[in-house]
Amino acid sequence: MWNSIHRHHHHLLLLIVVVAPSLLLCSLVESVQLELKSGHTKCISEEISDNAMSVGNYIIVNPNEGYPIPNSHKITVRVSSPRGISYHYAETVDSGTFWFNSKEAGDYTACFWAIDHSPAVTLIIDFDWKSGVAIKDWSKVAKKGHVEAMELELKKLFDTLSNIHYEMLYLRKREEQMQELNKMTNKKMFTFSLLSLLVCLSVAGFQLLHLKLYFVRKKVL
Repeated sequence: MWNSIHRHHHHLLLLIVVVAPSLLLCSLVESVQLELKSGHTKCISEEISDNAMSVGNYIIVNPNEGYPIPNSHKITVRVSSPRGISYHYAETVDSGTFWFNSKEAGDYTACFWAIDHSPAVTLIIDFDWKSGVAIKDWSKVAKKGHVEAMELELKKLFDTLSNIHYEMLYLRKREEQMQELNKMTNKKMFTFSLLSLLVCLSVAGFQLLHLKLYFVRKKVL
């Protein structure tokens, strides 16, 4: 039985190596440091599949460590869906956290507005945005469940494969939508081309008829 589990584990590891590029799509991990000047706005957009959990947190780097963050380093934050639905909004803050379960696939946007200040200052924002399997803290799972190393690895691999499978289905759905769009576009182009041809033939026929009548009147024909 142990040999069977070992072989299964080995096969799963091989599969993860093969499909590793897809993992970048299904487990979004965005950890950046932003520079934002007072009175300006900066936005970050990420494509997230539907029904995916996302968690983000942001904090202003204190320019004077050991002292409260000055009012000049306050920001307004808004996280919205592709359709503009707001998932998080906070005014005049120096840090915050948001989380949501996406209702639709598309580009989700996090925008940061810096309060106008004179003289102008530059804010540094530590911003971390995760979704998918990256949200899980497996070290805590291991401590709470007291599971063996092999069981923990299998659970991590199972979650990773589940996310990859879901992403493959999502990509297949997107491909079908693109194919349908291409079919509609080709159909419209064919209709337009046919109408253009009919118009050209009609104009050519009218011109030939006009020339024929002209030559008949001139008794050329």
